[in-house]
This record gives sequence, structure tokens and C-alpha cells, in this order.
Amino acid sequence: MSTPSLNSSTRRTFVRNMLVGAAGLALTPRFLRAADLANSRINVAQIGCGRMGTSDMTETMQYVDHCRFVAVCDLDSNRAKAAHKTLVNHYKSKGQSAVDIKIYEDYRDVLARSDVDAVLICVPDHWHAQVAIEAALAGKHIYVQKPVTYSVAEAIALRKTVEARKVILQTGSQQRSEWPFKSFRPATEAVRNGRLGQVKTVKIGIGLDAPKGRPAHAMPVPKTFNYDRWLGPVEQMDYDEGRVHPQHGLGRPGWITTEKFGLGMITNWGAHHVDQMLWALGLELSGPKTVESKVNFMKNDVWTVHTNYHVEMLMPNGTQVILDDKFENGLFFEGTEGSIFCSRGHERVTASDPNAEGPDNSLRASKPSLLSALPSDAVRWMPSKNHHLNWLESIKANRDPIAPISQSSRALETCAASWISMKVGRKLNWDATAERFVGDDEANSYLSRKARSAEYDINLILQKAGIV
Repeated sequence: MSTPSLNSSTRRTFVRNMLVGAAGLALTPRFLRAADLANSRINVAQIGCGRMGTSDMTETMQYVDHCRFVAVCDLDSNRAKAAHKTLVNHYKSKGQSAVDIKIYEDYRDVLARSDVDAVLICVPDHWHAQVAIEAALAGKHIYVQKPVTYSVAEAIALRKTVEARKVILQTGSQQRSEWPFKSFRPATEAVRNGRLGQVKTVKIGIGLDAPKGRPAHAMPVPKTFNYDRWLGPVEQMDYDEGRVHPQHGLGRPGWITTEKFGLGMITNWGAHHVDQMLWALGLELSGPKTVESKVNFMKNDVWTVHTNYHVEMLMPNGTQVILDDKFENGLFFEGTEGSIFCSRGHERVTASDPNAEGPDNSLRASKPSLLSALPSDAVRWMPSKNHHLNWLESIKANRDPIAPISQSSRALETCAASWISMKVGRKLNWDATAERFVGDDEANSYLSRKARSAEYDINLILQKAGIV
């Protein structure tokens, strides 16, 4: 493992000073940094080198004219070394003989580097908010995987921080970009421009998680893995590989299906399709009026998230939105003038995903005219050939990317409101302006969670940084 020029203690003291606005990049206006980066390569660090981290890194590293990776970071040293090897081999294949990429365990050491301009954050959901908030406070531009945060309170906090520090944040909602999915943009543009008339219902399928099939049991913590730090804000619990990530390979991690770390399909894939629904209906800065859920949760299993689900939401414009595990994965918009369906085609979310084999039916409509060319004065989405390239180009242009925090925070809130309805077991009224439930203290208690120590307290971090 490469050793930073400053020792870890010194670097962490420095980054803490940065996070409270005492020095350096935390006070640098975005437009000044954009001017510096407009005609130069963006120095990028990869934080989180697992399944999605590897995917995002390899997608981004191809844009050698726009960026250069200078660091990788992971609490699992095997994963950090594998990412490092991938990058070194990539740059050597481009004819570079000397490749200097540092390996880190603690992301705070990465944020302390003044030469790092941007970070890709691909850590588990329960870590999204803190890493992204501290990155924004350190003046770094951010690409963060979806769901943008674990909780509603975290989404609000991250949005406030990004706005205050004026950095660029792209959420990993890649269905907003043209590659690799061709169906979502034409479908949502058609709906947004009134091709369906009044949209009566939107039916959303997001796949279904099945239990692991065994109870949790304590296992020895691998010597290459800093498990206590990985837990972060979550209370201490025994290590079980089944609810963390596989020690061999980059298979689907168990934290996705463990409620302390991720909330299950409702935010995992719900973040993708709910985002598309809000976008299409013109509600990307809003949310539902009411939400009601019927659900089963996993029991006597190492995994703890919901399984079967049925969620109904009433939107401010009168549209009824239904999520059900029996629906085909994707979005089915039904209006007074017809219907449009869009999906990822044959890609399966889980082994139980109901998508059919055969011809690609990822984009279809009740009549061809619904998807015909839009007029010149139509509402059109920002051009975005590739989601990662859009992020890099947005940094250089000092503009909001295709999936900004102002909108991804609302998608998270809508998904989390559905999960909270699952937890309390009743219909809830959501106030999208106040970003909380109306007259329901129990439901509102789920909007945030108590961190296990001050080190992981988002509110305390924001207070120290002077962000209310």
C-alpha cells in the first residue's frame, strides 16, 4: 500500500480543519475551480472499490482527455489493490510507463489531498451521506451512487451542503442518460410533453428480493477488512459475510438486503424508477401527497429487508402511482390518450425478476404516434450521451449535471416515505414542502437515525461547518 507524504494523524487533522471551513478548498467558490478545470484534466479519486465502484471507475477512466485517477480507497485492502491494478494496467495500455496512483484505507486522507478535484463515491448506502458531505465540505466535486443517501434527513443535509459549497454532484441515476439504456429518455419526454393526455396511473416494477435462507451468525473478520470502520454510524454487530460483501469476487453484496445498511428494493431500484416517474410527471422537485404500503419483511434470516410489497401513492397532480412486486420491471404510464412502457429490457434485477426472454420490448406504446418526434418547442432533457461523461463535462462547464442533488434528494424522499409507510403499517400524508409527514410523530421519527457516536453525527458535522 502506498504511503501518503503526511502521516494519517496529520492528514486527518488537516481535513477536519477543512470541513469546518477553516482552510483551503472548503472556501473556494465553484466558479474559480471551474475556471481552473475547464481546460485541464480533472484529478479523480475512487472511494469504494466494490461491484458498483469498479463499474463506475472503469466507465469513467476511459475519458482520458477529461480526467485522471490519482487515488483509490477502500476499507477492504484486497478491493483497493484490485482497483489500483485495473487503473495502472489501463494507463499503461495508453502508453504511460510511470503511473502514480495512491492506495488509501481512510477516505479522509483522500479528501485532505489538495490535488484531488473530484471523487467517485461508491460505498454502501449507510455511508453515502457522510462521505459525500465531507467531500463537498472539502471542495470536491462528487459522483455518488444511488440512492443518494440512506435517510430523508441525510438527503436534505447533503443537498444543503452541496448548495453551500457550490460543488457539482452527479447521482448515479444513469437511466437519465442515453447510454446504456435507450428507452427511458424518449418515454419520459413523451409523457412530460403531454402525449398521454392526463396521466391517470403509473405502474412500477422494481424486482423482488428473496431471503438468504439462513440466520445470521458471527464469523471471523478478515484481516484485510476494517469492519468496525465499515459499520460507521451503525451500532456494533457481529461480522457476517452475508450481510457485508463477498470476500471473493464482486457479487451482489448482502448489505443491500440488510436494513441497517440499505432499505431493500424500495430504495435500491426504486431510486431509479421513482426518479423517472417524478421526472416524467414534472414533479422532480416535489413528492407524493399520500403513501400507503402493504408489505412482508424477511424474518429469522440474516437479511432483513422487505420482500413482497404493494405501494400506492397519490401525487399532487392526481396521478396514482403503484409499485408492486408482480409488475414487470420498468414503468407503465397510462393516460387518457394511451400508454407507454419503458424498461431496461432483458436485464434482470434479481434472479426472481419477472422480465421475459425474447424480443427487446424495453420501449413500447399503445400507438406509434405517442413516440413520434416531438415539436421544436417541446420540453427536452439535457443532452447526456454517457452519465459519467456528463458529470465530467458538467464540472468543466460549472453547471448542474443531468442528475443533480436537488432532484435525486426528492426521489430518495419518495422511496423512503414508501419504506416508512411499510414500517408503520398505515397510510401517511407527506408534505413535500416541509419534507416531513403531516401530524405523525412516529412516521417522522424514521426520517433520520441516531448515529452511534459524534464522529458519525451528520448534524454535528454540519453545525461545525456553519451550515444550518
